[in-house]
Amino acid sequence: MKTVTARLGIDPYLLAILATVGLAVLLPARGAAAHGLADTTSGLVGLLFFLYGARLSPRAALEGATHWRLHLTILAATFVVLPLLGLAAHALASPLLGPELARGVLFLSLLPSTVQSSIAFTAIAGGNTAGAVCAASFSSLLGIVVTPLLASVLLGGAGAVRLDGGAVLTLVLQLLLPFLLGQLSRRWTASWIAAHKPVVTAVDRGSILVVIYGAFSEGMVAGVWRTTSPGRVGLLLAVCALLLAAALAVTDRSARALGFSRADRITVVFCGSKKSLASGLPMAAVLFTPTDLGLIALPLMLFHQLQLMACTVLARRWAAADHPDASGSAAAAGAAGAGSGVAVEERVGSSGTTV
Repeated sequence: MKTVTARLGIDPYLLAILATVGLAVLLPARGAAAHGLADTTSGLVGLLFFLYGARLSPRAALEGATHWRLHLTILAATFVVLPLLGLAAHALASPLLGPELARGVLFLSLLPSTVQSSIAFTAIAGGNTAGAVCAASFSSLLGIVVTPLLASVLLGGAGAVRLDGGAVLTLVLQLLLPFLLGQLSRRWTASWIAAHKPVVTAVDRGSILVVIYGAFSEGMVAGVWRTTSPGRVGLLLAVCALLLAAALAVTDRSARALGFSRADRITVVFCGSKKSLASGLPMAAVLFTPTDLGLIALPLMLFHQLQLMACTVLARRWAAADHPDASGSAAAAGAAGAGSGVAVEERVGSSGTTV
């Protein structure tokens, strides 16, 4: 199966996501099963952020921190420029997509950058890998706090975000506290996690699939998918593609205007334009009502796959331009990076950095 999907250029995890959506459409969780699924999802979200904390090396996060212009540029792209583009997309697309899908587009623009795939694509393209490790780590850390705050400010007026006292406590208990416990546990857990990467990756991906199943199940039971036509999904795909194209163009031109080197420019593009599905879906499960979650999640899932495909092409081109005889190996590496876009831990390039 892996050989067939690799030959066709298809990410097997994308097939798993589509199969999970299909299962939710045909057999949505109802009644007691839905309540049990909600409790399971809450536990898995906490486990995900515990693992994020346990895998994120503080030393790696601080490595290269003196390159403050690079990191500030990436953070500004992630939490200022992309949200502004998301606001524009939300305003322009809302009449076409409807309020729920448009809110999903805006929400995805508020998320932190990916960790593993941002670093992997930077390494493949010949960028500043150490800078990517530091920048992606900072983005992931800040996103736990900044994304809910931005969502409250930009989406709270529509009543879409649940960020009252109870929701803040839920955020702390499900996201921040598990992450901190993961950081504190590194003395005992880091070596075990490093030695059992397939198990941890399975937990990562399996947890995301459970969140997706719960979100789409709730949407089916509530009837929200009856109003989502194939035409609207096609329009949503076009909006996500335009948002990604704008993000890639703005990060590249900004890095050029600021006088960054080629290696740093690659890092800005890959770390500043990407959004994390692995962090985004669990955050959405905490911030939004179960009825809204399915439509909020759909733009993020589409954007996630688009960014992997686009960044694979870009990484191959940059690698081929730097080493014309390396285009074949870059293609293979790009496919590997795309196939593992949700995982958060990977040994990258020759730097041997683990995050």
